[in-house]
Amino acid sequence: MSSPSDGGFVNNSESESSEPIEGGIPRRIDQALTESDRRYGGSAVLSELGELDEAVYRAVAGSATPTVDNELRMLSTFANHSKLWFAIAGTTALLGGRKGRAAALDGVVAIGVTSFVVNQPLKRLLPRARPARDEIVLETNRHVKLPTSPSFPSGHSASAFAFAHAFGRELPWLGLPIRVLAVAVGWSRIHTGVHYPGDVIVGALIGGAVGESVGPVRRSILARRARTT
Repeated sequence: MSSPSDGGFVNNSESESSEPIEGGIPRRIDQALTESDRRYGGSAVLSELGELDEAVYRAVAGSATPTVDNELRMLSTFANHSKLWFAIAGTTALLGGRKGRAAALDGVVAIGVTSFVVNQPLKRLLPRARPARDEIVLETNRHVKLPTSPSFPSGHSASAFAFAHAFGRELPWLGLPIRVLAVAVGWSRIHTGVHYPGDVIVGALIGGAVGESVGPVRRSILARRARTT
């Protein structure tokens, strides 16, 4: 399928630091973020979007949310290697009858296609650096392993929305809760400090587009086979 990356297959080690900060974030982070933003070109629009992206990330990182920190950390971790989605797919395939098996198949195929697209061409072509989380004050309960793969786009979010959209097309009554769960996984990647909001939004859009197309393509193939037999 795809090479190991943050999107559904492998997360790697992180480093933590307790360096003093100035105004919540040290000057080195500003420099690192500016260098990362330059990779996207000198367009004023892209520059402003980058600044907005960083501002939202900083606001989330600087907010104290002890009530949900541990839960979002656990959710983000459970989404590693797409374990969460495979568990849902397996259960649905076993208990959901023909429609359940079709939903599970579409969801897993959507994850595979999305993981390849995100982890191969996109992360290689747009190698945005991860947030400098070791220099930002985050509650320890938020921390998950910081992947060494590029940050853009978020593979976790792409896989989550690919599965949710593909799965939900076959089982609409489960579509809403699965989509809500996908949103929570995407947010957890920002909350735990491993992605900028823009990474998550783009990942979700890519995953959603793939997920919406898997079911119709599968049904088209089956109909073509039926006509030729």
